[in-house]
Amino acid sequence: MNTIDLRSDTVTRPTPAMLAAMHAAEVGDDVYDEDPTVRRLETELAARFGMEAGLFCPSGTMTNQLAIMAHCAPVSEVVCEATAHVYLWEVGGIMHHARASVALLPGERGRLTASQIAGAIRPVGNVHYPTTRLVCLENTHNRGGGSCYAWPDLEEIAALTRQHGLALHLDGARIFNALVATGQRSEDYGRLFDSISVCLSKGLGAPVGSVLLGSREFINGCKRLRKLFGGGWRQAGYLAAAGLFALDNNVVRLADDHRRAAQLAEALRPLPYVAEILEPETNLLLFRLDESRLTVADFLARLEALGIRASGFGGSWVRFVTHLDVDDAMVARVVAAVADLAT
Repeated sequence: MNTIDLRSDTVTRPTPAMLAAMHAAEVGDDVYDEDPTVRRLETELAARFGMEAGLFCPSGTMTNQLAIMAHCAPVSEVVCEATAHVYLWEVGGIMHHARASVALLPGERGRLTASQIAGAIRPVGNVHYPTTRLVCLENTHNRGGGSCYAWPDLEEIAALTRQHGLALHLDGARIFNALVATGQRSEDYGRLFDSISVCLSKGLGAPVGSVLLGSREFINGCKRLRKLFGGGWRQAGYLAAAGLFALDNNVVRLADDHRRAAQLAEALRPLPYVAEILEPETNLLLFRLDESRLTVADFLARLEALGIRASGFGGSWVRFVTHLDVDDAMVARVVAAVADLAT
């Protein structure tokens, strides 16, 4: 029986059709700007999001950290939500790379409001404070259980940052999940954000890679920083071809992942050992166990014995993530397994 891996949407494997596209890719030396497939991926994603240029990188952590480093000067400050990926899971990169401090705000399922951000902006010219330079948002928000920003809230935040001369960066690791869930237009994002990180190796199913988007001048500067990080590639077009295939074939189907996450939430809701569920908006499902009935360690171990893998998410919380490699039959197996654990 095949293992069902619900730990993350990063565990997907390239499909035969994606591998065929990678095998057929036209490639060159990207450090010399001679890889046509990389150029096509960068150009296509920039156009989709209303930006001038893109930069293909190995990971979303790299694209986020390049953007933060480019936007900030030493002794400046980044405003973000307290559980943001750029702060929590990128090895302290903001402090190390940009030499910037961080103003952490408590969001509602990871989402910030313009009024919260306004209260965190430092007074200009006060020598006791760092200078506020950048606001980072995350859409969808990982620790918020795949929560999405409403468009009016994004517009209000963007207006505030422009008013104060701040840069606005989007960690869009799962931005296509947000677009499919909300019906927002990717082209409109370029009007609001100064930079956007788009991941290809999560819900879109590519094996590796993220693209940083921004103005041509900004991306040129980030390309130098990518070299500083050791991030120059050679024949990277084989990987870029996987990203192009994903954009053409794996965006609309994200709605299936969202539907399956909702099915799992419905199955968990009546179970006596489930204390709380964050209603899934996309493909991430977070739920808290009543550990007087079933501990996280026992829950995960018993699922593992049934060929189902999931992740503890701190304290009594567990995360299920639906993705390209989880189909309806697998969801039915999980539904039956979690029900059996209640008996």
